[in-house]
Amino acid sequence: MSDATIRIGRHVVGCGERVFVIAEAGVNHDGRIDDALRLIDAAAEAGADAVKFQIFSAEELAARDAPTAAYQSGDGTTQRELLQSLELPHDAFARLAARCAERGLVFLATPFGLRDVEALARLGAAAIKIASTDLDNVPLIRAATDAGVTLIVSTGAATRDELDAAVERLRAWKAAGRAILLHCVSSYPTPLEAANLRRIAALRTRYETPVGFSDHTTATRIGAWAVAAGACVLEKHFTLDRARPGPDHAMSLEPDQLREYISDVRAAEAALGDGEIEMQPIEQDVRRVARKSVFAATRIAAGSRLTRANLTTRRPGGGISPDRFDELLSRVAAVDIPPDTPLAWNMIR
Repeated sequence: MSDATIRIGRHVVGCGERVFVIAEAGVNHDGRIDDALRLIDAAAEAGADAVKFQIFSAEELAARDAPTAAYQSGDGTTQRELLQSLELPHDAFARLAARCAERGLVFLATPFGLRDVEALARLGAAAIKIASTDLDNVPLIRAATDAGVTLIVSTGAATRDELDAAVERLRAWKAAGRAILLHCVSSYPTPLEAANLRRIAALRTRYETPVGFSDHTTATRIGAWAVAAGACVLEKHFTLDRARPGPDHAMSLEPDQLREYISDVRAAEAALGDGEIEMQPIEQDVRRVARKSVFAATRIAAGSRLTRANLTTRRPGGGISPDRFDELLSRVAAVDIPPDTPLAWNMIR
C-alpha cells in the first residue's frame, strides 16, 4: 500500500486525506460555452473540488471515417462528426478556468493531442488528466509529463502488462511521484457487478501510488463504497439534463444527484475515521455504566478468604476491575462486606 500524498492545487491528495472529488463535465456542454459555465456553477453548488472538461480538435483526434462506439451514436454519424459537435475552441478554456477560480474549484481537462497539452500548460492547469484510451500514447504522456504538473492517469481497458509498462515509463521520466492512477472500467454505463472496486487496493499495492476511481456507473452510492475500498480521488460524470441527446448525458448524474453523491462520499469519509485502536470520548458514558466491577456475591465476614463462590462481577464499573479477579482469590476480607457491595482495596488484605 502507498501512503504517498500528491498536491493538486491547494489540495493534498492521498490515503488518509480528504477525498478529492472531480465533477466530470466532459463534453456535456454540447459545444456551448454558456452550458459549460453553468456546469461549473452546478459543480460548485454540489460541493465538488474540481471540474474537468475535455480539450481536443476533432480533426486531429479522429480520422475522417473513424466509427463511433456503440454508446455514442446509432445513426451512422462518424466519430469525427460527433466530436465536431462537442468541440470547444482553445480560447474558451481560459473562460472556464477563470470561472472555476471564481467558484473555488480546480480547473482540470483531459487533452487528446499535443496542442491540447500545450494549451493546458499555458493556462497553468494544476494537473493533467490522461484518458484510458491514451495510456499507451507515449508522445502525449511525455508531453504531459514535461509540463511538470500532477498527472491523473485512468486505467480502463488496460491489461496488467500495459499498466506495468505505463508506470515504468513514468518512473523512468521521474514522474511517478506526481502521478495518481484511477481505477476505471471502460464501459458506458458500467454495471455495478463489473465495477471491481477491489482493484483499487490491488493498484495501490502493485504500483505504490495514490489510486482513485473514475466512476462510469449510474449509481449515486458507489462513490462512498469506493472510498471505503481506498479511493482517494473520485471522478464522476454529471450533466444539466440526462434527457439531452449526446454520448454521455444518459450515464451522468444531474446536479441534485451529484450533490447526493458527494454528500455520501463525505459521510463515508467521516465513518471511516482514523483507524486508531483507542477508546473514543463518545464511548465514555457507556463504558462507565456498562463495564463491571468485582462485587460481593454473599456476605463475607472479616477474615474470610475471597472465593469464586462469594465474589461476582456486576455493573457499574469504577471499582476493582474484573481483570484482577484471580488476584483477589489469594486475599482475605479486612472488614465485614455486605452482599451486593462493590469491593475496594481497603476492604481486603
